[in-house]
Amino acid sequence: MLRMYRDTLSLLGPALPVVSFLGRLPTAMCQLGSLLLVAETSGSLATAGLTGGALAAGQTVAGPLIGRLADRHGQRGIVLAASLANAVAVTALVLAALADAPTGALVALGALAGATVPQVGPLARTRSVALARRSGADDRTVGAVLSFEGTLDEVSFVLGPALVGLAAAFAHPAAALVLAALLLAVCGTAFALHPTARALAPVVTTRTSAAERTRLPGSAYALRGTMVLQGAMFGASQAGITALTEQLGAPAQAGLVYAAMGVMSAAVGLSMAAVPARIGLTTRWRAATAGLVVLSAPLLLVDSLGALYAVVVVLGAAYAPHLITVFGLTERTVPAARLAESMAFLTSGIVGGQALALAVSGRLAEGHGAPAAFAVAVGAAVACAVLSWTVRVASPVREELTPAA
Repeated sequence: MLRMYRDTLSLLGPALPVVSFLGRLPTAMCQLGSLLLVAETSGSLATAGLTGGALAAGQTVAGPLIGRLADRHGQRGIVLAASLANAVAVTALVLAALADAPTGALVALGALAGATVPQVGPLARTRSVALARRSGADDRTVGAVLSFEGTLDEVSFVLGPALVGLAAAFAHPAAALVLAALLLAVCGTAFALHPTARALAPVVTTRTSAAERTRLPGSAYALRGTMVLQGAMFGASQAGITALTEQLGAPAQAGLVYAAMGVMSAAVGLSMAAVPARIGLTTRWRAATAGLVVLSAPLLLVDSLGALYAVVVVLGAAYAPHLITVFGLTERTVPAARLAESMAFLTSGIVGGQALALAVSGRLAEGHGAPAAFAVAVGAAVACAVLSWTVRVASPVREELTPAA
């Protein structure tokens, strides 16, 4: 496993993982940062919720479009424009909130900030996989690349909210969003202009039409659906954790519980490179979804802080295998000409599912307690398992790759 990660770092180089990690960190900061900022400046949780919801909606809708543009025109110009636009939009949201702008303006700026997210995470995956394929790497090495990228995502989504929380505690939520804007402008630009940004375009050796060579198999839509359900698990778990810690008189523990789950997920994600190659991706998907069901079910019974920590941290061990496997299946089944779009769809599905489930589960938790929110998470896990055991994943797509003009 260590050798595979050494090969991965050798393949990607020292700078790309750093700038891609710092470039995706603002995405993890802006959702919570916008909520805290607007709540503090407006004094209205409803306004804060609308702004945060608009940000999530903007990212969910526009993310796949940015991925498609990157597929068609290359990553360099698309990521550069989106990074700078996102930095401006986040800065404008901060200034508007500090100036007590009306709710409509805050919601519009939130939507703009979400719609201009440069999708560094999905595009970094696409770029890393393309580099691996171009170097002649086997499927196991590609799996290690995806595990590494998944771990960077997990760490960013643990560190991002932690930075926002520290900024809110010791300074002001606006400081966190200003930092996010700076990271977008500097590291997003660095990611866009990195020499590896020359995208790889598929060259079809058969006489199929353009429509045929870019047609998605039906299983690709099932994989997108399972990521929406994974996001729903995140959102429902977050609502349940928040409700239970408040009920137990320890609301400050909610973020720590969620962070502990993320740390466990990141650690298990790194270990995925050690899974033997003979265990295929479909088998891994089914095993991961079974793990989601088995490990989420105890959430329905937790009634103490210690039990909550234990159950949630153990549940985190099932998240990374599911996420990394779904990204791997997508890489194997979609045409290379639509890989960035498909990766962005998966990430946007998580964001959309999380936002929707958080809104629904939050209301359920208010009326019926934390078990009601956790029941949504368990239901989403069951739906993931049903998909994995009923959908037949298409045969792997293999296309020759050459640098795009």
